[in-house]
Amino acid sequence: MEKKIERGQRFVAQHGELFRCPLCHQEMLPDEKGLLCASGHRFDVSKKGTLFFLQHPVKTEYDQGMFAARRKLIQGGMYEPLLAKLAQWLPKKGSLLDVGCGEGSFLNLLLEKQPQEVAVGFDISKAGVQMATDFQTEAFWCVADLTNLPFADNQFDCVLNIFSPSNYHEFQRILKPSGQLLKVVPGPRYLQELRQAFFPEDTTKQSYSNQLVQEKFTEAYLYNQSEKITYEFQIPEALRLDLLEMSPLEWSASDEQKEKIKKQPLTKITIDLLLLKGQNQPFL
Repeated sequence: MEKKIERGQRFVAQHGELFRCPLCHQEMLPDEKGLLCASGHRFDVSKKGTLFFLQHPVKTEYDQGMFAARRKLIQGGMYEPLLAKLAQWLPKKGSLLDVGCGEGSFLNLLLEKQPQEVAVGFDISKAGVQMATDFQTEAFWCVADLTNLPFADNQFDCVLNIFSPSNYHEFQRILKPSGQLLKVVPGPRYLQELRQAFFPEDTTKQSYSNQLVQEKFTEAYLYNQSEKITYEFQIPEALRLDLLEMSPLEWSASDEQKEKIKKQPLTKITIDLLLLKGQNQPFL
C-alpha cells in the first residue's frame, strides 16, 4: 500500500506546475523530496504527504476537536443538498482548489460525486490538513496562507470557497481565464436554533446578514449567479452534542448556556445557505 509521503511526492512530481514559491513568487520545480525554486527556497513533502508553505506555524481557534465534530456532521449528511448542488456546478474532470478546506470532508465527498483530474485542498490550520490526509482520495493537501497563495497563475478551472474568507485578487490570478469561483456563505437563518439557544438574550447574534459578502462578490465578478439552499436537518441522536462543537458560535456562548443545551440537545437545525458562482467570462 502506498504511504502518504509517497502519494504526496507522486502528486508533486506529476503536478509541479501548479505551484509557485510563496517567498519569491518564482516557478518551482519538483525533485525527489518536494519543490525547489530558483532562489533556493525548498518545500519538502511531509510524512503526512503534505506541503507546508508558511514561514512559521499559525495558531488558530479551529482545533482538532472542532474539526472532528464538523467531520461527523458533514459525513452524517448535514450538508448533502449543498454537496449535490455543488457537484452539479463543478467542471467535468477539471482542476479544483478547495480554499480553507479544514479537515477535508467537503472536498472528499465532492470528489466522490464529481471526480476531477486534479484536486488540491489547503488550510492555514495544520491540524485540519493533517486530518484531511486520512482520506484515500487523490486530492493533495497543503498548509498555506490565503493572502499569499503558493500556486502559479492560471492553473485552476474552479476555486471552491465554503464558509471561509475570500481573496478575489488571488483567486482571479490562479484561475484559468474561463475558470469559476463557487462560494458558499450562510443565509440569515443558518443554524438559527443553535444561535437562539446560545444567545437567548442577544437578538443581534440570532441572525446573520450576508449582504456585504454578496456585494463584494458581484463587484469582483462581472458574470455571477446565485442560488439559495434552505432545508431542515434532523440531527441523529449520536451527533447532537457534536453540533455544539462544530461552529465558532460556541466560542462566545456562556458556559451556562452550553450546559443547558447539553442537557437538552437540539433535535433539528436549519441549514440556510447562499451559493454564489462567479467568473470573468459569460456563462455558457
